[in-house]
Formats: sequence, structure tokens, C-alpha cells
Amino acid sequence: MLTRSLERPERPWDSRRAVDPTRKRRLRLLVALGTAVLLAGALVYTSLGAASDATTPSRLAASASPDRSYRLTGRVMPGYRRAGDELVFLVRDRVGSASVPVRYVGVVPDPFRAGREVIVTVRKRGPVFIGEKDSLVTKCPSKFSSRGTDHSS
Repeated sequence: MLTRSLERPERPWDSRRAVDPTRKRRLRLLVALGTAVLLAGALVYTSLGAASDATTPSRLAASASPDRSYRLTGRVMPGYRRAGDELVFLVRDRVGSASVPVRYVGVVPDPFRAGREVIVTVRKRGPVFIGEKDSLVTKCPSKFSSRGTDHSS
């Protein structure tokens, strides 16, 4: 059944007729802008939601609870050792003297050594922090730093 169009009463309404080009352009623009806003929002949400602050040894020693994991960052102290499959080392604040003991099992990066900065995910178990398997990352010193640091591999 055909009904009359409200815009042009002299012509019958036909569903196969093309949409007004101006209206079609405006609709495409609104759909594209809406999609862009949704994608930008998703990008911001995932970027900010995935970020987690690394904790220093002094803050961890003062307030760590055994039921949660932390991303520990600091410098490896001299005297680390292997005990079977386990790597035992101390992580010290970048600035300061606080340090915490870490026991870690997993892949150890090649540049791991005393004085290097590391990031490792840990959980407190008694007086020691247990590193999650394969979570150890070594930050290499920058060749652009103003201090004279060891840059050899």
C-alpha cells in the first residue's frame, strides 16, 4: 500500500527512492565522528587502565601486604647469587639505602648484573619477596645520561 509523502504530498512515497544527498552526507559524518569518539575513548581507557606504578623498595618494605602483587623497581645490589633454579638478589632504591630481598625463578635477562635497574613483579612471603616467573626486566643504562656509567655489555 502506498501512502503520500509528508514532504511532497503530490508524490506517493516510495521506499526504493534515494535518501536526500545532504542528509546522507550529514548522517555519514555523524556516524564517522561517533566511531572516532568511541575508538579514541577505548584507546584512552586501555592506555590508562594498563598503566601500573612501580613501587620502590622503601615503600614496599614499609607497607607491603602478602595478599597482593607489586611491580618493584630499583637497582640490583652486588652479591646476587643463584641457588639452584632460583636467583636471590637485593633490590635497592635508586636514591637512598632501603633494599628488599627478592627470590626469583624464571628467565634472567642477559644484561642483569649488579648496579643495573630492574623491574620485577613480586609478592611478599614472610621477610622475602617472591618474584613472579618470567616477570624480571632489566633496564639498560642510557648512553645519553650525563653521569659516567658503565655502558659495556
